[in-house]
Amino acid sequence: MTDRRINQQADESNMRKDPDDWVSGAEPMTGAQKSYLKTLCEEAKQPFDESLTKAQATKRIDELHHQTRRNEAPAVGRDVAANGTARR
Repeated sequence: MTDRRINQQADESNMRKDPDDWVSGAEPMTGAQKSYLKTLCEEAKQPFDESLTKAQATKRIDELHHQTRRNEAPAVGRDVAANGTARR
């Protein structure tokens, strides 16, 4: 199944919820969110706010992905083998 098909199915189901509708959205962001958001903020030369909630952090990550185009950039200098491992 392609990523595009999976994303379409997720959009048509309840797999994706608006972060504002998350039951745990008001909780502090997770450690993984904090680490990744900090990296994105550094790349985008944007301030990092460690007080964001889970929902706010998700939205900010999405904004920074769009701004940095990180989610669209191909892996530079490496090739991915059929089993998913990187090779040079």
